[in-house]
Amino acid sequence: MHALDVLGDPVRRRILELLADGEAPAGQVGATIGEEFGISQPAVSQHLRVLREQGFATVRAEGTRRVYAVDAGGLQQVNAWLTPFERYWRGPLAALGTELARGRRNRRVAGEDADSSGDADSVRAVESGDPATPRDEEH
Repeated sequence: MHALDVLGDPVRRRILELLADGEAPAGQVGATIGEEFGISQPAVSQHLRVLREQGFATVRAEGTRRVYAVDAGGLQQVNAWLTPFERYWRGPLAALGTELARGRRNRRVAGEDADSSGDADSVRAVESGDPATPRDEEH
């Protein structure tokens, strides 16, 4: 089974999301998934088995409980498959990062200007995105 086929199922994606927060006992995973998706514990166990067999999850015995965790192997397969496509989002994400940094810088500079001119309330309104903030009109 291809790694993306494994992740194509919403139940398995949700199980991985739960495991991303750390190890979880099978009973806890089963209860959460059963509640969210309305499926039985045996059905959840089948999804856990697929994740385990395809290298997305590990399991260890802890007394009578089975504790699951994310296995990086399956995720590395997904990453390897996606790598040739990164160019489609790497540039736009870099541009977004630049714009966010520019916005932080502009707010910081505006705050320094307001502090020196005594107009800190206007800067706080601008930083909060208050639409009622007066703006320079272009005429």
